[in-house]
Amino acid sequence: MSKGFYNVPVAVNEPVLSFVPGSRERSELQAALRELRGREVELPMVIGGREVKSGKLERMFPPHEIGHTLGYYHQGDATHVRMAIEAAMAAREAWAALSWEHRASIFLKAADLLAGPYRARMNAATMLGQSKNAYQAEIDAACELADFFRFGVREMTRIYQMQPESARGIWNYNEFRPLEGFVYALTPFNFTSIAGNLPAAPALMGNVVVWKPSKTAVYSAGVIMDIFREAGVPDGVINLVFVSGPVGADVVLTHPDFAGIHFTGSTGVFQSVWKKIGENIYKYKSYPRIVGETGGKDFIFADATADRQALAVAMVRGAFEYQGQKCSAASRAYIPASIWPDVRERVGKMLAEVKMGPPEDFTNFVNAVIDESSFDKLCGFIRQAEADQDAEVIFGGGCDKSVGYFIEPTVIQAFKPDYITMEEELFGPVLTVYVYEDEKLDETLDILDRTSIYALTGAIFSQNRYHIEKYTQRLQNAAGNFYINDKPTGAVVGQQPFGGARGSGTNDKAGSLFNLLRWVNIRTIKENFNPPHQYLYPNFAPDKQ
Repeated sequence: MSKGFYNVPVAVNEPVLSFVPGSRERSELQAALRELRGREVELPMVIGGREVKSGKLERMFPPHEIGHTLGYYHQGDATHVRMAIEAAMAAREAWAALSWEHRASIFLKAADLLAGPYRARMNAATMLGQSKNAYQAEIDAACELADFFRFGVREMTRIYQMQPESARGIWNYNEFRPLEGFVYALTPFNFTSIAGNLPAAPALMGNVVVWKPSKTAVYSAGVIMDIFREAGVPDGVINLVFVSGPVGADVVLTHPDFAGIHFTGSTGVFQSVWKKIGENIYKYKSYPRIVGETGGKDFIFADATADRQALAVAMVRGAFEYQGQKCSAASRAYIPASIWPDVRERVGKMLAEVKMGPPEDFTNFVNAVIDESSFDKLCGFIRQAEADQDAEVIFGGGCDKSVGYFIEPTVIQAFKPDYITMEEELFGPVLTVYVYEDEKLDETLDILDRTSIYALTGAIFSQNRYHIEKYTQRLQNAAGNFYINDKPTGAVVGQQPFGGARGSGTNDKAGSLFNLLRWVNIRTIKENFNPPHQYLYPNFAPDKQ
């Protein structure tokens, strides 16, 4: 039982290492890459603290080198999901009763393990398993995940400090209880930090979790689970299962103890999950919390006063870092005709210098897309744009899957604002540009706002402060994270809480107090030190004669 009011360590963003030639971190990461490439691993599920092997092995391989085997994982089925739920519910009472400072200690230790002894291994696993270059892996798998843990602890204490006022003779206080049941964490391939945070955030608040990672990110998920276990997460609190999405949903979303889902993935999957929850609502002990971040069709809008070099850099970085496989990646851009020739030339010069290849070569800016289905879909859109009269591929366009799933950074110029690649989420290294006539700026803002069902991220470029205010107000519903003179990616925990609305999710802002509040039930307690002893109130006294 707690015997004090404790101040947690000050949360500070984990510094991003540079990996410049000759640096210690570069040599350590290169050694970790050689070590992981040099052996095949066998990943079991982890249920109730036990390593569970199904015997059904699935091969793991780098997207950039599909002939190389990293190892195998044990594919589970419905019985393993039920085992995970049982293990979570068995662990629930003790975990919920544990004093908050001990939960905090576990995740603070996890952050230090990640930033220290596990850093190179975590980055290397992400680079190999998800084809992410060293810098992108560092800001994601190491720094952002450590930030999620540390700032999560800070935000948890802020929640516990949210207490009501008390009148004379009365003491009122809020008790922030975990949800009554288990939380299902369904995590994506593109950010290792999200894969770690989605089960960790509910667990930090005292919940127990069943965690299903993407099948294309199992390799790094195994390292995250190792960190959780070494940090002291008790058996059964976070249970890692390797099952297909439909199998997991069939068991989890029909279980009476299902209390919530923490999701990042496609809009279609999220909507199907929401529908199934609605269909089964009568089965649950309580109304489940539904927290999700889904797709984006993220924009860059510039006017004639824009800093052209900054705009060009934002287009290249925003669209092509991690092959555009970020829900926040710049996917469509609106550029005025007066500056387009200059901006196009600047973008072309940068793309001419961009190197593409495996992430083990630290000079490669672009690596492979995640799998063959993504490759085929993206190449289909590129080939279509090459054939259509309403579009032109002006940079890139090359596709090759002979060794890995490589697609050149591709820029399409659309000659009408509703061209398909201006509207549909592609999730790859494809940026579509619409060049608008300068005098049609207001009309173009209207087009931008109504073009997409999504509202995740967006960026504006202008050097005119009146214009900046105008665009910010006009596009207030178009993006949950809005950037002024910067690319629409790279949100930092504690600085830019992340999430979008419309078709992009519930906008619960990962890594913030707003998100953690979704994982608690609030019980308000009132104690009266001097309770009344008469049932009548003063107004019931008769008038004096």
